[in-house]
Amino acid sequence: MRRRVRIAVIVMGFSGLIAEIFLLRELLIVFAGNELSIGIILANWLLLEAVGCLWPGRLIDRTSKKLEAFVLITILFSVALIAAVFAARMIKVALGVSIGEHVGLMPMFYTSLLVLLPVSVLHGALFTFSCSIYDVYGEPETRNRGRRKGSGGGTVAGRVYVDETVGTITGGVAGTFVLIPLLNSFEVVIGTAFVNMLACAWMLGPGTRMRSGERREASSEHPAGKEVTERIAPTARPASPMRWVAGVLAVITGVALLGGQAGRIHQKSIDLQWGGHNVVHYQNSPYSNITVLENQGQFLFFLDGIPEIITPVPDMLFVEEFVHLPMLAHPDPREVLILRGGAGGMIDEVLKHPSVRHVTYAEHDPAFLEVIRAFPTPMTESELGDERVRVRYSDGRLLLATSPQTYDIIFVGVREPSNLQANRFFTREFFTLAHRRLNDGGILVLTVPGSLTFLSDELRNLNSTIFHTLDDVFTHVRAIPGEHHNLFLASQVRDVTDLDLDRMVGRMEERQIQADGVVPWHIEKKLHDGWRQWFRDFISGASRNMNRDFNPVGLFHHITHWNSLYAPEFGRIYNRFEDAGLSTVFPGLALFTVLVMLLNLRRRRGGGVGVPFAIFTTGFAGMIFSLIVIFMFQVTFGNVFSWIGMLVACFMAGAAAGALLINRMLLHMADEKRWFLTVEATIISFTLVLPLLFLMVHPLLESPLAFDLFRVLFLVLSLIAGMLVGMQYPLANSLLLRGRKGVSRTGGMLYASDLLGGWMGGVAGGVVLLPVMGVTGTCLTVALLKLSSFLIIAAEPEGRHKEILP
Repeated sequence: MRRRVRIAVIVMGFSGLIAEIFLLRELLIVFAGNELSIGIILANWLLLEAVGCLWPGRLIDRTSKKLEAFVLITILFSVALIAAVFAARMIKVALGVSIGEHVGLMPMFYTSLLVLLPVSVLHGALFTFSCSIYDVYGEPETRNRGRRKGSGGGTVAGRVYVDETVGTITGGVAGTFVLIPLLNSFEVVIGTAFVNMLACAWMLGPGTRMRSGERREASSEHPAGKEVTERIAPTARPASPMRWVAGVLAVITGVALLGGQAGRIHQKSIDLQWGGHNVVHYQNSPYSNITVLENQGQFLFFLDGIPEIITPVPDMLFVEEFVHLPMLAHPDPREVLILRGGAGGMIDEVLKHPSVRHVTYAEHDPAFLEVIRAFPTPMTESELGDERVRVRYSDGRLLLATSPQTYDIIFVGVREPSNLQANRFFTREFFTLAHRRLNDGGILVLTVPGSLTFLSDELRNLNSTIFHTLDDVFTHVRAIPGEHHNLFLASQVRDVTDLDLDRMVGRMEERQIQADGVVPWHIEKKLHDGWRQWFRDFISGASRNMNRDFNPVGLFHHITHWNSLYAPEFGRIYNRFEDAGLSTVFPGLALFTVLVMLLNLRRRRGGGVGVPFAIFTTGFAGMIFSLIVIFMFQVTFGNVFSWIGMLVACFMAGAAAGALLINRMLLHMADEKRWFLTVEATIISFTLVLPLLFLMVHPLLESPLAFDLFRVLFLVLSLIAGMLVGMQYPLANSLLLRGRKGVSRTGGMLYASDLLGGWMGGVAGGVVLLPVMGVTGTCLTVALLKLSSFLIIAAEPEGRHKEILP
C-alpha cells in the first residue's frame, strides 16, 4: 500500500508540473509572448495553490475515507485541467481583443487567475491530502524516526515534499524533450488525466492494507489532550467504488487520446480562438507558437499571436522605408545582416541594390522558415533561393557574438521591445556588439513605436530611452519620425546619418531602384529638417535611462505605452513605479522588522511569526531566483521556451535534494534553530553573489563553447536555488511540530506561506522589480527581505517558534 500511495503522490507532482508548463505556454500565446507575464502566471498559480492548501485541503481531517477523498480531488483536477486549456484559448474572444493586439497587465492578472483557479486550488488541496494520507499509510520507519526525534509530522511533510518533487522533475524532463515536441496541448492534458486515473484506480485496488504500527490519538483522560499510543494491526481494504469511477474515466480518456478526439477538440478550440478566421497552420515550436491565417491568397504569419510577416503582398511602404533609406544613405552597401523578419519583402528590397554581395539572414526559429516554405509565394521563393542569401538558423545576438563577420548595414527586424526576447535587441550591450561588427561607415537600423499625433509621455519616454541608449554607443544617431514607427539610424560617420537629399536621390537613380512608395518626393518629405527638430522637442525632458540587459527599462516603457493606449487608469498607477528603488524598500522593511521583534519580546505567551514569515520570504526569494534565471536565460539565448522545462526541473531537483538532505539530518540534529538560521544566511549570501556572477560571466560570451558552458551554469544556478529553498521547509516543520500533533494543518500552513511568498515574488518581481530595478536592485531587495526574517527569528526567545500552534 505504501508503494501505491507514493506512486499516486509522484503522479500528482508530475501532473502539477505538466499543468503549469502547458497552461503557461497557452497563456503566453495569448499574452503575446511577454515574459513578464510568466511572473504573473506563476504568482497566480502559487496563490491559488495556497488557497487549496488552507481551505479544501483541511477537509481531509474530517473524513475517514482519506484515499477516496484524494481520488475525488484528483478526478476534479484532471477535468479542470482539460477545461482550463480550452478557457485559455478563449481569453481574447471574451475580452474582445483584436487579433495581433496586446493584452494589458490587469487583464493578464485576472484572466490568468480565473483560468488557473480550479486547477491550482485542487492541486494545492492534493498536497495537504497527501500529508494526511502519508501519516496513515506512509512508511512506518519514517514516522517512528520522526517521533523518536520529536519532530512528529515534520518528516511526513518532508517526505511528501520530496515525492511530489520527484514527479515534478519527471514532468519537467518529459515535457521538454517528449511532450512539447510531439503532442498538442489537449493530447498532453488528456494523457495526463489518463495517467492520473490509472494511478488512482491502482491505489484503490483490492487487497491493499493499512500499515501496522502505532496510532497516536489525543485522550480526554490526560491533561491538555496528551497523546496516547495504541497498537493497530494490519487491516485489509476492500475495493472502493471510487476505484470503478477512476477506471471508467481512464477508459474514456484513453479512447479520447487514441481515437483522435483530442485532436478534434484541439482544432475546434483553435477555430474559436482565432474568431473564425481561416487558420491553415498552427504549431507550437520549442521557441514560440506559429500560426498562419489565409485570406484570399494573402498569408499572415503570427509568432505568439503577433503578426510577423505578410505574403505575397506585404506592407510595402513600411518595408521600402525601412530598407531603402539606410541603404541609400550608405555609399556602397555590400555585406548586409538582417536579424528577424527578413522573408516577405525585406530581403527582396535589399537585393535591388546592385552592390550587395551577401545578405545574411538570421532567424532564431528554424520551424518558422519551414512554415514559410510550406506556403510558398514567388517573392519568398525568390528571396530564400537567391545565391546571395545566407540563411542562419541562429539567434541574432548569438550570431553577432560568435561570428567574426562584419557588415555594412545591420537591420534589426524586431520592430519594438515588446518582451525580453525583443528588448535584448534594444539594449546598450547589443548596440555595443553591433558596433563592433559594423565596417567603417556602417549603419545600424531599427524601429521604435511612434506617432505624429498621439504624443503621450509614455511614448516619449520609450523613444527617449532607446535614442539615448543608442547615442551612448554611436557618435551619430538620426531619428526619422513616422506615423506608426520611428526609424533610427546609428553610425560612427556623420555623413551617413546626415542623409543628404540630393545624394540619396542620385544614388537611387544610379542604382535604378524601382519602388512603389519610396520615390524622390517621399524621400524629401521624410528627410525635411523640420522633422529632426521636431523629434528633439518630442523627447526633450523625457527619460534618459539606459536600456540594459540587466535593467530592461525599455521594456518597462513599452508596457507603460501600451497601458496608456488600452488601460490608461491602471497605466497612471503603474507609471509611478518607475522611480522605485532601494530607498523605497528599505525604510518600510526596517520599520516592520523592528516592530515585529519588539512585539515578540513583549509577548509572554503565544507563538512568534518568525518561522512562517521566513518561509514566506523564502518563497518570495525562490520565485525571484526562478524569474532571474528565466529572464537572464532569455536575455542571453533568446529561446527560454525550449529550456524552461529543464530550468524548472533543475530547480525542483534541487528542492528535493535539499529537503531529503535535511530530513536525514533531522535524525541527528540537536539545534534546529541554528541550522534554520544557517540556511537563512546562506540564502542571503547566494542572493548577493548572483548578480555579481552574471556581471562577471556575461561579457565573456564570445564563442559557442562559452554559450554552452553558460547554459550549464544556468542549470546549476537553478539547482542551487532550489536546494536552498527546499532545505527550509522540513526544518520549519520540525521546529513547529516537535512533540506536537497537527501534521496536515502545519504542513498546509507552511506550504501556504511558501506559496504566498512565491505569489508576491511573481507579481512584484515580474511586473516591478526586474523591469524597473534590474537584476542587481532586485537581488538587493530580496537580500534585505531575507535579512529581516533572519533578525526576527534570531531575536525570538528559545522555544517561541514552537508555540505558534495551539
